[in-house]
Amino acid sequence: MSAADKFLYVDRNLVNNPLAQADWATKKLVWVPSERLGFEAGSVKEERGDECVVELADSGKKIRVNKDDIQKMNPPKFSKVEDMAELTCLNEASVLHNLKERYYSGLIYTYSGLFCVVINPYKNLPIYSEEIVDMYKGKKRHEMPPHIYAITDTSYRSMMQDREDQSILCTGESGAGKTENTKKVIQYLAHVASSHKTKKDQGELEKQLLQANPILEAFGNAKTVKNDNSSRFGKFIRINFDVNGYIVGANIETYLLEKSRAIRQAKDERTFHIFYYMLTGAGDKLRNELLLENYNNYRFLSNGNVTIPGQQDKDLFTETMEAFKIMSIPEDEQIGMLKVVSSVLQLGNMNFKKERHTDQASMPDNTAAQKVCHLMGMNVTEFTRAILSPRIKVGRDYVQKAQTQEQAEFAVEALAKATYERMFRWLVMRINKALDKTKRQGASFIGILDIAGFEIFELNSFEQLCINYTNEKLQQLFNHTMFILEQEEYQREGIEWSFIDFGLDLQPCIELIEKPASPPGILALLDEECWFPKATDKSFVEKVLQEQGTHPKFFKPKKLKDEADFCIIHYAGKVDYKADEWLMKNMDPLNDNVATLLNLSTDKFVSELWKDVDRIVGLDKVSGMSEMPGAFKTRKGMFRTVGQLYKEQLSKLMATLRNTNPNFVRCIIPNHEKKAGKLDPHLVLDQLRCNGVLEGIRICRQGFPNRIVFQEFRQRYEILTPNAIPKGFMDGKQACVLMIKSLELDPNLYRIGQSKVFFRAGVLAHLEEERDMKITDIIISFQAWCRGYVARKAFAKRQQQLTAMKVIQRNCAAYLKLRNWQWWRLFTKVKPLLQVSRQEEEMLAKDEELHKVKEKQLYAEQQLQEMEEKQQQLCAEKMALQEQLQAETELCAEAEEMRARLAAKKQELEEFLHDLEGRVEEEEERAAQLLAEKKKMQQNIGDLEQQLDEEEAARQKLQLEKVTMEAKMKKIEEDVMVLDDQNNKLNKEKKLLEERISEFTTNLAEEEEKSKSLQKLKTKHEAMITDLEDRLRREEKGRQELEKNRRKLEGDFTEIHDQIAELQAQIAELRAQLAKKEEELQAALARIEEEAAHKNMAQKKIRELEAQLSELQEDLELERQARAKAEKHRRDLGEELEALKTELEDTLDSTAAQQELRSKRETEVAQLKKTLDEEARIHEQQLGEMRQKHSQAFDELNEQLEQAKRNKVSMEKAKQALESERNELSIELQSLLQGKGESEHRRKKAEAQVQELQLKHTESERQRMELAEKLTKTQSELENVNCILNDVESKSIKATKDCSAVESQLQDVQELLQEETRQKLAQSTRLRQLEDEHNSLREQLEEEEEAKRNVEKQLQMVQAQLTEMKKKVEQDAGCLETAEEGKKRLQRDLEGTTQRLEEKCAAYEKLDKTKTRLQQELDDLLVDQDHLRQIVSNLEKKQKKFDQMLAEEKNISARYAEERDRAEAEAREKETRALALTRELDSLMEIKEDLDRNNKLLRAEMEDLVSSKDDVGKSVHELEKGKRAMEQQLEEMRTQLEELEDELQATEDAKLRLEVNMQALKAQYERDLAGRDEMGEEKKRALVKQVREMEMELEDERKQRSGAVAARKKLELDLKELEAGIDMANKNRDEALKQLKKLQAQMKEMYRELEDTRLSREEILAQSKESEKKLKAMEADMLQMQEELAAAERVKRQAQLERDELQDEMNNQAAKNAQIAEERRRLEARIAQLEEELEEEQCNTELTNDRLKKAMLQTDQMNVELTAERSTSQRVEGSRAQLERQNKELKLKLQELEGTVKSKYKANMAALEAKIAQLEEQLDMETRERQGATKLVRRTEKKLKEVILQVEDERRNTEQHKDQVDKLNSRMKQLKRQLEEAEEEAQRANANRRKLQRELEDATESADAMNREVTTLKNKLRRGDLPFLGRRTVPRAGIESDEESEPKSETSEPKPE
Repeated sequence: MSAADKFLYVDRNLVNNPLAQADWATKKLVWVPSERLGFEAGSVKEERGDECVVELADSGKKIRVNKDDIQKMNPPKFSKVEDMAELTCLNEASVLHNLKERYYSGLIYTYSGLFCVVINPYKNLPIYSEEIVDMYKGKKRHEMPPHIYAITDTSYRSMMQDREDQSILCTGESGAGKTENTKKVIQYLAHVASSHKTKKDQGELEKQLLQANPILEAFGNAKTVKNDNSSRFGKFIRINFDVNGYIVGANIETYLLEKSRAIRQAKDERTFHIFYYMLTGAGDKLRNELLLENYNNYRFLSNGNVTIPGQQDKDLFTETMEAFKIMSIPEDEQIGMLKVVSSVLQLGNMNFKKERHTDQASMPDNTAAQKVCHLMGMNVTEFTRAILSPRIKVGRDYVQKAQTQEQAEFAVEALAKATYERMFRWLVMRINKALDKTKRQGASFIGILDIAGFEIFELNSFEQLCINYTNEKLQQLFNHTMFILEQEEYQREGIEWSFIDFGLDLQPCIELIEKPASPPGILALLDEECWFPKATDKSFVEKVLQEQGTHPKFFKPKKLKDEADFCIIHYAGKVDYKADEWLMKNMDPLNDNVATLLNLSTDKFVSELWKDVDRIVGLDKVSGMSEMPGAFKTRKGMFRTVGQLYKEQLSKLMATLRNTNPNFVRCIIPNHEKKAGKLDPHLVLDQLRCNGVLEGIRICRQGFPNRIVFQEFRQRYEILTPNAIPKGFMDGKQACVLMIKSLELDPNLYRIGQSKVFFRAGVLAHLEEERDMKITDIIISFQAWCRGYVARKAFAKRQQQLTAMKVIQRNCAAYLKLRNWQWWRLFTKVKPLLQVSRQEEEMLAKDEELHKVKEKQLYAEQQLQEMEEKQQQLCAEKMALQEQLQAETELCAEAEEMRARLAAKKQELEEFLHDLEGRVEEEEERAAQLLAEKKKMQQNIGDLEQQLDEEEAARQKLQLEKVTMEAKMKKIEEDVMVLDDQNNKLNKEKKLLEERISEFTTNLAEEEEKSKSLQKLKTKHEAMITDLEDRLRREEKGRQELEKNRRKLEGDFTEIHDQIAELQAQIAELRAQLAKKEEELQAALARIEEEAAHKNMAQKKIRELEAQLSELQEDLELERQARAKAEKHRRDLGEELEALKTELEDTLDSTAAQQELRSKRETEVAQLKKTLDEEARIHEQQLGEMRQKHSQAFDELNEQLEQAKRNKVSMEKAKQALESERNELSIELQSLLQGKGESEHRRKKAEAQVQELQLKHTESERQRMELAEKLTKTQSELENVNCILNDVESKSIKATKDCSAVESQLQDVQELLQEETRQKLAQSTRLRQLEDEHNSLREQLEEEEEAKRNVEKQLQMVQAQLTEMKKKVEQDAGCLETAEEGKKRLQRDLEGTTQRLEEKCAAYEKLDKTKTRLQQELDDLLVDQDHLRQIVSNLEKKQKKFDQMLAEEKNISARYAEERDRAEAEAREKETRALALTRELDSLMEIKEDLDRNNKLLRAEMEDLVSSKDDVGKSVHELEKGKRAMEQQLEEMRTQLEELEDELQATEDAKLRLEVNMQALKAQYERDLAGRDEMGEEKKRALVKQVREMEMELEDERKQRSGAVAARKKLELDLKELEAGIDMANKNRDEALKQLKKLQAQMKEMYRELEDTRLSREEILAQSKESEKKLKAMEADMLQMQEELAAAERVKRQAQLERDELQDEMNNQAAKNAQIAEERRRLEARIAQLEEELEEEQCNTELTNDRLKKAMLQTDQMNVELTAERSTSQRVEGSRAQLERQNKELKLKLQELEGTVKSKYKANMAALEAKIAQLEEQLDMETRERQGATKLVRRTEKKLKEVILQVEDERRNTEQHKDQVDKLNSRMKQLKRQLEEAEEEAQRANANRRKLQRELEDATESADAMNREVTTLKNKLRRGDLPFLGRRTVPRAGIESDEESEPKSETSEPKPE
């Protein structure tokens, strides 16, 4: 096998291993779920009801597993199968195992039905070369191993043959290899479908198609954590082909670009590649033109310069610029794009600050804005104005709205994202324009979809919903196409099948997302919410829950509210979605002011990007200011959301995909570590689920996934049906039918087609098991027969030896007896004498006998010869017959094979004939057309040559005109669309207006009469109103000026404070550093200790100052809040004034209702007056407190300033000594500044927290003040009451928390109960249907229901206890400890109940699983019963047709024989041609070998260069450059090789060129190497210096760390002591609570004992039932054994009788003549047979006897067990009776106890109350102690934090010690100046503070004056002196914000169309 074949083909020798097959059959191997490996192999050892005991194959560990969790294992012959649809056991475990086995073998491609599953190998494989491309070219899918080329080639061939458009859909996670596979598809098509023969002659279009990918990767790809080159957008590449199959053009569509990456990136991730390419690769000229800076200067590059290993950004920049040239994009457009990229980076550098006195944003430094405007071609002032104060449409007018800092930053980020997205879209459009410029017409296309797969994260947002929605649609397409193909195959094979469209399974989920109305889907609801100005994400979620709450695929999440808002059940699983910022993401709003500026840009490129400004969602859509009428009408219809656009885009894509023939590629990521050869099972399973592979397998299981050809089925499984098929020839289909009949398979499990047998999943595995069992039985029986034969032979031999020994013994015994007898001796002596006299007579007699014997012998010899001759004749005849038989059988087999071959050939030839006929017809038509065209062309050529020159000039002009016209046309089309929309809107508005006019005309007359009367009154009151308004404006102006001054002073004050704190901190640090440096001169050790001490002191001071600062800031914030309250009250009064004016207007109408309103208003005014007075008092108190605090703070600051002056003098003295060490200290200062920045950052966070706490504090303060007003009478007792109140509040908070926790637990339990009741109802209905089958289940259910009732009763008891607890909590808050105990008891009870509920739920789930299994089997049976009759009739019809076909095939076979002869003649001719070609090839191969040698030399040189990388540190970049250049050279050489194969004449020229190139390259590399070696040596020297310096620094750090560690240990010891003290206090409290729990524990134990007895009783009953069942089964077995024994005895008796009869016959026949000898021999043989049978029968009887004995023993054991069980059951019943008695007695005792307890209760209550009082006192003491302890803990925590901060600071200082020293002296001068400035600023601050106090007093006086005026106005209003007119709608206080205090007209909320 070659290197590539290892990664393509499976080694079948390893797969077809007989040992593995036997192991699988004997061990019953299955898959068991595993947490570590996903699934583990194990063998089933034992089955116990619903559970099985499984022994794991790897560890040998035995585990119990539920039957439903076990998954079947496929036979070993299916190992590493190329198409997983062929697996007989289609389950998750088998699919995962198959993929894992293939992946570990290096096979990354696997088919799964229509899918091609690809697992990322994380290494380069040699399976993408041009040889592999040629190997797959023109081959069918089943002929070659799985590959992306096979998918591409099938789609290309089917496009050419069927003239049908094709599509290849690549999906998967990021990093799974989608983009790489897409590249391979394009590469294959460019090679196969190129109109040019060789790569060198490759056309411009093919180059452009290949170069489009690097451009898109540069602008759309980025580095992520998972993938170094991750596509951050989806794309659909459409490659167009002409009629001949050549590429004529291409088109690219993109989806869901991740534009947010342009402004921020996660850790270790990069933004889009082009940013880094540009910053590294741009030359000096280009950098100046693009205003480029360093990486770290850009805020939008979050992680700075992140490099990708093995990638040089500079080289890639040049490659992309070259790709631009190949795509024929002009240079001005290239620079325009790079300017846009640079401007996006510059937008991130725009900084905004909050103004001191307002929330308005300002831009302190506009350098970045100037750069942006320069690059974009805009005016700076207009741009800054558009961002800081944009114009927004309010009603019909435009208003300038000041933006806050957050709004401005958001607008800039949105602008950056939008510009990048528009530029990317323009780039795609430009590429499409370049790829579609050819003149040839595209007949069909292949589309390649590269889009992200299904995504399930912890928190999923709007982007994940869009991706998952797309994948739902794609999976629906797959389901639909897959079963259409299945249907077609079933129709071809003649199988009847009811069509199921599995695509409809996903329809509910798709409708939930996309449905437009009734009820609207999620996207529709999101669009609807975007229309409403006050809509939020929360309101959207509420609307979704309201509309879709009952949808089956929609769920409220079980997670907390903070984590997820709603949940959708997709085909891949449950996904939780968080709806944060969905409205903003859907609207994607932009600053339309900036957009208009960009549209009017002087740069053509920028203005073209922003030409569709009208379709932008402006700020007025988002800000909520568009409530005026007509705000939406201006752009009605043009407001397109992101969801709508994506939905339209997706619907177009799905429409194109539905019109194509889809091919599915699913990419899978094996692990997150990017390691080759590692596969995470759970990760792969999740992706298989998300990619729809498991969904496809689920669909496959519904049909008949396994199919086998007739011949293979008969060959493999005929052993299972030995007598089913008769001898002789039989058709394959009939044979299969007979085999399946004898196998007695369920008709639902198979279907027989025309050429195959179809089986359901798992049937083949069952047949394989049976086959293995049959083979084992045959082998066992064969072995037994062999052993029996050997044993019988040995036994016969032993018998013969025994008889011989008996004869010898008998003779010996007789001889020993007669040896000494005298007569015997005489006899022996006389006997020879007696024979002598008769010797002659005997001789005569013997002669006669001799003659007779000779005659008989001759006769016998004659007969023998005759018989031998006859035998030879018969043998010869027999041999001839056998030969004839063999010949006939061979002929028959050959005929069958020939027939099969001929049939196959016939089909192939028929198909080929049809194709040829079609092609011939097409070719004839083409030939005719071409002849006609040729004649015409010959006539026209002369004319055309003359016109060509003229047309060339005209064409160039026309192209220019065409470009301009296209641009104009697009603009006109857009304008037309806009006008159409506007026209439609205007028509609608016109109709509405006409209707309104008719209504208004009727009302006008009435209104005019009223207006006349009102006009008169209006003129009078307007004068009064204007006066009042003038006064109000003046006062407001005065107030605003005061507030501005105050804010300025506050801002100056805070700045001064910050500066003072910084100065003091720096002084303290410098002191510490000075002390350190002086001590360092004396001794190194002393220096380190003193340095640490000084640092600690300085840091303590800093922290004290920070604490003081925080207190001052708290005071300031209180002041601000008080001010805000005053302002609110002022506004309330203004609003009340306006309300009073409206009420006065109403007074003109003399109605009773108006008088009532007036009285209400008067009461409200009185209340407001009271609240104002109260607020004024509170305000004055707070002011006094604030003044005192301010004065204290200023005194402290003055003292600190004096100390600072003293320090300054000492610092000046120390400065002279420290000038020598200035450089080192400056570096230290830098690190300190960084630490300061971090501390400031922390301080700001702390301030934010403090503000939140203060807000909460103000709310609690309000409540306290209300209580204080009620208790003004008892001022002396205020302090005690406040303490009590605080205690009560803390206790009540605890109690409410406990109550809420208990209530939430109760609700959870109730929900669980409701779910259980639902499940119970469902189970009961199902059990009614299956009553006959599940009687035992019914009993279990009844028992569980009883248990459930008990649980419900207990729950009711718990609820009752809860209510009692609540009442107690409400009655007395002091009894907190009892409530806590009750809560704990309830929690324990609830835990017990929840555990029981969980057990019952598990039991219910088991029942569900068994029920679903049975139901599936029932459904299958019912479906197949309907189809059986139709199939039988069809089969009979097909049988008749088949007979006719056979006759026709015989005739056709004769014709084919003639055709075969012709084909053979043609083959010979072709062979001669082939020989000639091979000679030519040999010559070419020799040339190729020479070139390969040269190539190897070049590679060796290249490897030498690469090896130099270790020596030279950073010259890798240059070496890789050289490597790429070499690779380019190698590609050119390969192209030359291909040319040599085509054109033999050009070989010598190519050789010369290569040699020249090689020499030049060698010279270049030698020069480069010399230069690089020099550079490397210089860099080495620099590195050595750095290493030495680092070693010195390390030694210093080690010394300083040891001191820090010692300090840390001391602090840890202190902390431990404090914790021990706290633990002691808690223990004392817990002991007091334990006494109350004992009684409750006793009660619970009683309940538990009762439940245990009940459970034991139930278990004993279940065991007795099981034992009875076992007994019955054993009795039945015993009866069968007895019957078998009786039958065996009968057979034995018959055999014995036969044996006796035969022996009698043998005795009779022994006396007869020699003629019966032959019969005797035959009978002896018969006897031997019978004896053998008898022996066998005896063996059988012995076996049966053994079995009987065993059965008897078992019965005895069972009887013993039965008696034992009966005795135990009697005992159990007795114990039950006793328990019942005990129960009754206990109940009686309980009743008595309750009576006694009730009597004692009252007595105990008094004692308990006394105890409670004591405990309360103890509690109070403990609470005080605890408060003290908590204070101590807080102090220790503060100390701990300080220590931790010290440790961290010391660490930082040690790390950056040397860097800080250099810059300290330069900072010293600045510190002096700052100190002087600080003193001056402190004096100014004091002056400002005094001014502030005066202004505050003035403000209070003006407020009092205002109050007086208000009171006078109210008095006048009551008298009725001031008549008012003019109706105004006044918003009530507290409804709208302070900014929106102006009157607003009510508008109907616009609705989306």
